[in-house]
Amino acid sequence: ATCLGAADSVPAPGPTDENEGYLVTPHTKDRLQEHLKVTGGKVMTRFPPEPNGILHIGHAKAMNFNFSYARERDGLCYLRFDDTNPEKEEKEFFDGIARDVAWLGHKPWKITYASDNFQQLYEWAVELIKKDLAYVCHQRLDEIRGHDNRLPSPFRTRPIEESLKLFEDMKNGLIDEGAATLRLKHEMEDGKLDPVAYRIKFTPHHRTGDAWCIYPTYDYTHCLCDSIENITHSLCTKEFQNRRYSYYWLCNAIDVYCPVQWEYSRLNMHYAVISKRKIAKLIDVGAVNGWDDPRLFTLSALRRKGYPPKAINDFCNKLGVTVASTVLGPETLEACVRDVLNTTSVRVMAVLDPVKVIIENFPADKVEKVKVPDLPLDPKSSTHEVFLSKTLFIERSDFETTAPKGYKRLTPTQAVGLKSAGYVITVKNVVEANGRVEEIHVTADPVTDANKPQAFIHWVSSAPGTAVPGIEVRMYQPLFLYTNPDEAPGGFLNGINPKSLTACEDALIDAHGAAAAVGTVFQFERVGYFCVDPDSKPGRLVFNCTVTLKEDASKNKKDA
Repeated sequence: ATCLGAADSVPAPGPTDENEGYLVTPHTKDRLQEHLKVTGGKVMTRFPPEPNGILHIGHAKAMNFNFSYARERDGLCYLRFDDTNPEKEEKEFFDGIARDVAWLGHKPWKITYASDNFQQLYEWAVELIKKDLAYVCHQRLDEIRGHDNRLPSPFRTRPIEESLKLFEDMKNGLIDEGAATLRLKHEMEDGKLDPVAYRIKFTPHHRTGDAWCIYPTYDYTHCLCDSIENITHSLCTKEFQNRRYSYYWLCNAIDVYCPVQWEYSRLNMHYAVISKRKIAKLIDVGAVNGWDDPRLFTLSALRRKGYPPKAINDFCNKLGVTVASTVLGPETLEACVRDVLNTTSVRVMAVLDPVKVIIENFPADKVEKVKVPDLPLDPKSSTHEVFLSKTLFIERSDFETTAPKGYKRLTPTQAVGLKSAGYVITVKNVVEANGRVEEIHVTADPVTDANKPQAFIHWVSSAPGTAVPGIEVRMYQPLFLYTNPDEAPGGFLNGINPKSLTACEDALIDAHGAAAAVGTVFQFERVGYFCVDPDSKPGRLVFNCTVTLKEDASKNKKDA
């Protein structure tokens, strides 16, 4: 299965009836034929992230679409870094993006960079000036921010030779940063006038160093790099729909091959923000602990939380590609995670909030081996051993002195089974201190048809070497209290859920999970899936709750 969905309606390259707004010039067919000679008619797509932050779940959808669309049509897909803003780019972002693409199983045909084309883009800019389709402007950036002005610049009629000289001065570092830009003579679909094509930045570039002090904008670079790489389909999210005409106009103004642009809905999540700017703000104020905080929906956060890449791809495939807005709660993604981990995660028993149980009719030195299947759904599964002893620990929530209606676990009047052990335990005495249960004294008998209990609970032995104490287990709830965090009074930072992270500091896990590597995911029997966190140290394992076994009703928040 793939995420294609509505993408079946994507038109073929070139001037077709379905390709709304595609501009045709006397040279269009010639350029298309030149393109076809290079590609042999193959579909060519690209995933073009900006290396100014870490990828998030929305990028996973974009990746899935671009790579799947090419793969399903026996085509090729580039990974292209849109590295045109040296002020915001860092090596960690380049490395992180490449790692995330590989983690999700995508294999780019080539890895390229917009900066590979800086010289060609500059030469085309000069050509546009010579055609009187671009000019050097001295309006301040705050005057033309987002080229939102609808009145012509006073420099729009500047003589061609003057703009050529000034643009060369910009390139040679003779004009101060912010004192000039190169603008295109073009009215966009929404009426905005003359987008900026080049600006001055005296900032060394990650790849080109000090070779350039003028850098092309996204609006100028995007379509031309697509043309250079012979991209057939520029697949982008709906916010670029009002730039489609500009995309076609620029390719035709330079007289180069023009790909097809097709827009689809971006993915947003309830109770979350995926904007790089907002995540950076959360980090700055200490609301989260970095780009990989498991409460975020960055790919590095999902990986740290234990989400398998297959589950993320399955989620994208299940969504499909649509042109309608897509905003979802986390439940659909979590269901995909459960489906994958249910068949791949080794079972262990862990007790997050332990209470001591003493089996009175067991000798003090009794230690009984119990075999537990690693993957119960696999009939060929391997097994591991746990050890039943006189003293063990169960989950505090698995015992009630006064049971609510429908409660099927241990009470003073209700026996319960020990999972995998073949015993049923019956309460004989309860030791309390300050209103808190400290010990439960029980007897244990083999399970028979006559005493078969209504429920079986997990447990961990206290026998030396059979369990690992002092485990930290981190439990997560949505980071925000609001479905749409921007609706919080005073802004999204005021909508943070104070209970989004809680920790069980003294959990126990059976010894089978003790030596697991960082990133290993287990199913804690009857609780959920848990992943070994990088914060783990010798003698102090830390687990993140990946997802509970069932959807947590407490996650269904009401908008405050």
